[in-house]
Amino acid sequence: MEQSISIIGKRSPEFVVDAIINGRIERINSLDFYGKYLLLFFYQSDFSLICPTEMLALQDELNEFKKRNVDVVSVSVDSLQSHMAWLNVPRSQGGIEGITYPMISDIHKDLSRAFCVLDETNGCSLRGAFIVDNRGIVQYAAVHNFSIGRNIKELLRVVDAVQFTQKHGELCPVDWKPGEKPIHL
Repeated sequence: MEQSISIIGKRSPEFVVDAIINGRIERINSLDFYGKYLLLFFYQSDFSLICPTEMLALQDELNEFKKRNVDVVSVSVDSLQSHMAWLNVPRSQGGIEGITYPMISDIHKDLSRAFCVLDETNGCSLRGAFIVDNRGIVQYAAVHNFSIGRNIKELLRVVDAVQFTQKHGELCPVDWKPGEKPIHL
């Protein structure tokens, strides 16, 4: 498997895929996100144990991403029918009822391969998070193994840092948060 870090600083792979959006199957094109920021959130599989905790935490912070002009899109190798079934299961029963961001079906695994997160051994995507800037350039990539959940607040902090550095041309040191001093070039 190629390392996903090699994608940093490069144009995001383009895609046209089907997704579940607000209970309907819709086609989305990566070019539709140009001019906005995009968080691509790859996850292992529908009806798994850690994935609903991440998906619901992402939904809980969705307004914070929107405030930052970030569209959130999740991706797994599951079918559209599987996504729809999972969306219809209540949270209390391990489902993700109430998720409003798009859920891409990468059933042919092309997107997972393009972002270098496909675990060929079991055919699932690793837990990948990619932040693509408003010019279509991948600014951040983090990939976790199946057993390790991600920190959604940290993804928001990284979005803030990416946007700050682009706007001000300064550097963000360790644990930087908005309002803290940057490092001047």
